[in-house]
Amino acid sequence: MEMGKSLLFLLLLISLSLDVIVSANFYNDVDITWGDGRGKILENGQQLQLTLDHTSGSGFQSKNEYLFAKIDMQIKLVPGNSAGTVTAYYLSSQGPKHDEIDYEFLGNLSGDPYIMHTNVFAQGLGNREQQFYLWFDPTLDFHTYSVLWTPNQITFSVDGIPVRVFKNRETELGKVDSNYHYPKSQAMRIYSSLWNADDWATRGGLVKTDWSKAPFVASFTNFNAATSSSNFAGEEALDSNEEQKLQWARKNYMIYDYCSDTKRFPQGLPAECK
Repeated sequence: MEMGKSLLFLLLLISLSLDVIVSANFYNDVDITWGDGRGKILENGQQLQLTLDHTSGSGFQSKNEYLFAKIDMQIKLVPGNSAGTVTAYYLSSQGPKHDEIDYEFLGNLSGDPYIMHTNVFAQGLGNREQQFYLWFDPTLDFHTYSVLWTPNQITFSVDGIPVRVFKNRETELGKVDSNYHYPKSQAMRIYSSLWNADDWATRGGLVKTDWSKAPFVASFTNFNAATSSSNFAGEEALDSNEEQKLQWARKNYMIYDYCSDTKRFPQGLPAECK
């Protein structure tokens, strides 16, 4: 009898878990906000595509706002000659003193790697860029790009491998640098867009978008946003294996770090870099 009850309980848990997975649906989770039909939800809500042509790009935003969350999105980036294009995926609040947590994928010529650009804004102030090459071709299949945003830190991860950790050091640094803030009080929506940025995106704007390759398409699937903070404390602390992966990614694939750019900050690096 007890075994029967346990089995029923287990089946109920599995059923509930499946309901959660199935209910993750772009029709329920996002609004396509611009692009005049160039953004489309497909596969009964399981996939979304953004398109860019010579007339316009396209974009979407989440229906919900989040104040601290674990965000996952699987993305397949524009294949082939994507020079001049940018696929952006980020969290942002609104207003001149907005907070923002950024991924931007800068397209390139066929055969050259994408650049994954990350940034953190707090109270309208950014300039915290770190850029990476990826250790795979992000156009061949879907890969998971994650943000774990807690009151203590922001962790950027790719396929479960942490690539960047931005810690909340306001208590320590706010006294010595009035420009240092951490995003902690403004709820943010998730945004994504595919747009033309050939004035700067590829080799500083030297390589322009080849419109003969249009339309350009980026695809999205398996969006998940978890807002329960019960597991955040355990997730945000990297274990030794995750710390090794973080150092591996940064040593081998990071190509720009604002904390090393002394030419950009001749008066001294930002306080959090020291």
